[in-house]
Amino acid sequence: MVQMATILLVDNDPLQAFVRKSVLENGFSDVQRVGDAAEALCLVEQPQFAANLGLVVSGQHMAGIGGPAFVAELQLRMPSLPVLVLDSGNDVAGDYTGECVHFVAKPFENGEILARANQMIAHRERTAA
Repeated sequence: MVQMATILLVDNDPLQAFVRKSVLENGFSDVQRVGDAAEALCLVEQPQFAANLGLVVSGQHMAGIGGPAFVAELQLRMPSLPVLVLDSGNDVAGDYTGECVHFVAKPFENGEILARANQMIAHRERTAA
């Protein structure tokens, strides 16, 4: 049986997170949402969760650690993990580094999030094979 990758959505805005999670669930059966970077990093430290993690989708304006620092920490812990950063209107793509990090600038359609997530997971599966 093929295990579907887990998508981790990190977004502290409940309404926005609900919409984005619903969009992602149109293409993925396992979408988990956390409200902040610290919670996401705790999950990544759990081997069983990390083994199935296929993509992190990060919203912005998180309490505590900011977007670029969060993504940098994720890349230290899991260098090949794809991260999709959704622009909040104040972010700059140049603040994010790493070949597995993709930045989507506003304005974007919800369908673009799903399409980009599919592309990133497919690319990771091809390069891991």
